[in-house]
Amino acid sequence: MTAVEQTRHLATAIPGPKSSALIDRKAAAVSSGVGTTMPVYAARAGGGIVEDVDGNRLIDLGSGIAVTTIGNAAPRVAAAVAAQAGEFTHTCFMVTPYEQYVDVCEHLNRLTPGGGEKRSALFNTGSEAVENAIKIARSYTRKQAVVAFDHAYHGRTNLTMALTAKSMPYKHGFGPFAPEIYRAPLSYPFRDAEFGKELATDGDLAAKRAISVIDKQVGADNLAAVIIEPIQGEGGFIVPAQGFLATLLAWCRDNDVVFIADEVQTGFARTGAMFACEHEGIEPDLIVTAKGIAGGLPLSAVTGRAEIMDAPHVSGLGGTYGGNPVACAAALATIETIEADGLVERARQIETLMKDRLHQLQADDDRIGDVRGRGAMIAVELVKPGGLEPDAELTKALCAAAHSQGVIVLSCGTYGNVLRFLPPLAISDELLNEGLDVLAAALKALA
Repeated sequence: MTAVEQTRHLATAIPGPKSSALIDRKAAAVSSGVGTTMPVYAARAGGGIVEDVDGNRLIDLGSGIAVTTIGNAAPRVAAAVAAQAGEFTHTCFMVTPYEQYVDVCEHLNRLTPGGGEKRSALFNTGSEAVENAIKIARSYTRKQAVVAFDHAYHGRTNLTMALTAKSMPYKHGFGPFAPEIYRAPLSYPFRDAEFGKELATDGDLAAKRAISVIDKQVGADNLAAVIIEPIQGEGGFIVPAQGFLATLLAWCRDNDVVFIADEVQTGFARTGAMFACEHEGIEPDLIVTAKGIAGGLPLSAVTGRAEIMDAPHVSGLGGTYGGNPVACAAALATIETIEADGLVERARQIETLMKDRLHQLQADDDRIGDVRGRGAMIAVELVKPGGLEPDAELTKALCAAAHSQGVIVLSCGTYGNVLRFLPPLAISDELLNEGLDVLAAALKALA
C-alpha cells in the first residue's frame, strides 16, 4: 500500500463528483435509517489523513469514533491481518479454538487495571460486550437491577438502549426496552456549577448524591451492577470530579454490587493512560473494551476478576464470530504498536497541544463554555454568549464549516452542543495545528 500523503488538500468542493454519485447510490440502496456525518466516501487512510474517492485529503480528528487510535491501516496491523487471513479466517472459537484468542485474553488480563487473577471473554461490538458484562454481573450476584447514569451511552441493542440516556437518535421509537434499568445523576462539573462550586469540584459529594438516588429508587439488595464510562463519550466527554468514581466503587464493594467500567471509547491509550480508570486509581470489577482494541477490526471484550468472570455456566458466554482470529491478530498488533511506539505518552502530548490552543480560543470567545477531556479525547462545550445555555446550532454550523474545509470533526452531548476531538495518535503536530487553525477561522466567521 502506498503511504497517504500527510497534507490537507481539497481537489474538489466537498462533496466531489464521485462522492456525490455514491451519495445517490446510497439513497437508492441503503436504509435511510443509516446516516452519515460527512458527504464524502473514503478511498484510503493513514496517519492523520483520510483521502476520499475524489482525491480530497481530509485531516482526521475523529478516528472513526475512536477506533483507529493507532492510525488507519497501521503497518503492524495490516501485516498481521494479511498473514492471519492467509492461514484461516474463521473456525468459531467455541468449536475448534485457536491460540490467538487466548493470546488476546492474556494481554487484556495483563493490561487492565487491578491485580489478582483475571479472566476475559471476547465478542464483536461494544454493545455486545456491555450486554455480556451485565449477564456476568447478574449471574455472579444473583440480582437483577442495573444502574446507569445521566448522559450515558452504552450502545444500540435493546438492553444497551435502555442503559443509554439520550433518546434521539438512539432510542426514539424503538421501545419497549429491557426492564430493571435505573438511572442516577452523574458528576458533570461544568453544569453542576449551577448548583454550587462544592458539588462541581467535590466528586465524593457528587457520588453521595448518586448513591442516595440509588438507595431510594433501587436498593443495594436488588442491584447487580453499576455501569459507568470513566469519561463519558457520546454524552459529551464529561470527566467526573475527582473522587466520584472512587466513592462509587467503594459503595459497590460494600454492598455486593459489581462495578462495571465501560471503556469502549476510552480504552487503549486514548486518554493518556492505557485505560481511563488509571487516572482515578480505581480497579473496576469488570471492564468493557472495544473500538480501539483492534485497529479497525470488529472486536470487543469483557475482562475482570476471575471469580466474577467464571460465574456463568459453561457455554453461557460466546457467539459465532466472537474473538474472530483475524480480529485477534489485529488486536495483538495494535497492543504491540501502542507499547513499542510509546503511544500512551503521545496521547499526553496531544492533550497538551490541543488544550493550549483551545484555552487560547476560549480566552477570546465566551461561546466556548468549557474545554475538557484527557489525552487525545478532548472536547469543547459551546454555549450562548454570557451564560450556560447550550448552543447546538453553533455546534452544527461549526462542524459543517470544518467539513467543507477538509477537517473531520464530530459533535456529541445530550444537548448537541459539544465538539469532540478524537485524533489518531499517529497524527503529526502540524496536522493537528492546521485542523485547529481551520476551526478557529470557522468560529471567528460564525461570530
